[in-house]
Amino acid sequence: MKDHLETSIFGDHDEHLDEHLDEHLDENLDEARHGEHFEEPHTSPAPMSRRELREAQEAARKGGRRKRAAATGVPGGGRGKPSVFRRLLVIVLALAVIGGGVAVAYKALRPVVESFLESNDYPGPGSGEVNVTVDEGARGSAIAKTLVDQDVVKSSKAFIEAANDNPKSAGIQPGIYTLKKQMKASDALAVLVDPKNRLITRVVIPEGLWADEIYARLSKVSGIPVAEYSAAAKKVGELGLPPSARGNIEGYLFPASYEFPPSTSALDQLKEMVAESTKRLDALGIAPAQMERVVTVASLVEGEAKTDADRAKVARVVENRLADKMSLGLDSTVNYVYRKRGVPTQEMLDSNSPYNTRRFTGLPPGPISNPGEGALKAAANPAAGPWLYFVTVNLDTGETKFAATYPEHQRYVAEFQKWCTDNKGKC
Repeated sequence: MKDHLETSIFGDHDEHLDEHLDEHLDENLDEARHGEHFEEPHTSPAPMSRRELREAQEAARKGGRRKRAAATGVPGGGRGKPSVFRRLLVIVLALAVIGGGVAVAYKALRPVVESFLESNDYPGPGSGEVNVTVDEGARGSAIAKTLVDQDVVKSSKAFIEAANDNPKSAGIQPGIYTLKKQMKASDALAVLVDPKNRLITRVVIPEGLWADEIYARLSKVSGIPVAEYSAAAKKVGELGLPPSARGNIEGYLFPASYEFPPSTSALDQLKEMVAESTKRLDALGIAPAQMERVVTVASLVEGEAKTDADRAKVARVVENRLADKMSLGLDSTVNYVYRKRGVPTQEMLDSNSPYNTRRFTGLPPGPISNPGEGALKAAANPAAGPWLYFVTVNLDTGETKFAATYPEHQRYVAEFQKWCTDNKGKC
């Protein structure tokens, strides 16, 4: 199966082999000829009669014509290129006729033969140890290059050919593996296709994901079923959540790059993420009793803004509206209810869920996503300003405009609606 890693670099046969040999042979032949007047052969060629000389020259000319016919596709050129051995025979004969003799022929042919016979793979089993990192999403060529660079395998070609022959190669998972130096390519592949050989499981959690989205991402990398993560999230007493979280893990799975040993359980992975979240909150000077409120506001900010400057302004809008007893009216809270992203439908906006901040005043019952560092900082330190409204006027760029009055806000809403009209299917 040629598509396990990268079809474009997995070939059954090197189609350029003949061409490579021809070029290599020509280079060495030229080198041998240039050196003829510097080196005296140990024995002179035997004298030839005129008839023998004519026959030899005629044979050399016929070989040249066959070469040109094959190279240009002239009828009679056979399969497009003369065989390597036929070329060698013609050139050896020509060398003998011209006068280079056995010594010149040997000098020209030896590198070609050695190159042809040289293996592109180590015999194995290898020695020593080296840790090799397979990045998430790495393709076959990238894995092969890493192995060659660290002298685990002799050539990319050897590894790719081994991968073509092993259907399991399509399932190589990201992580860190311990291999030997100078291994046979198929042996190195056998280590990589077994997930149990991973020293560390790497996973990247981006900002703003819902808890169930994080479980799915962790499961994909670790192989642990999503159900185990969901069950672990209910072990409130073991997660290390602050008391103000009231047992709700949403908001406390801090987005970052994590490395877990393969034996790490679902519970231990979640505990590490929660610990990272509370550590960041501690660093911002947030008391445990206030963590839930800050994380909730940060999750709203994460769902509504894309830049640090906008995050701080959105946090201020939230605080200003809460102070004025106004509903927050945030689409992101409605999206959380339905687990759908994008512009909510009217049916979604009519939801009776307490998370629907278009219908109910105050903060939602808890965080609506897992916010990152920027959103936490914005929630802890909102920008100063009179804004009560904001609207994203360009969904592609995330450009957001803020207003202190409703008429001003309506102008920005009209701008957004025009953008939707000009960009069908994006709103």
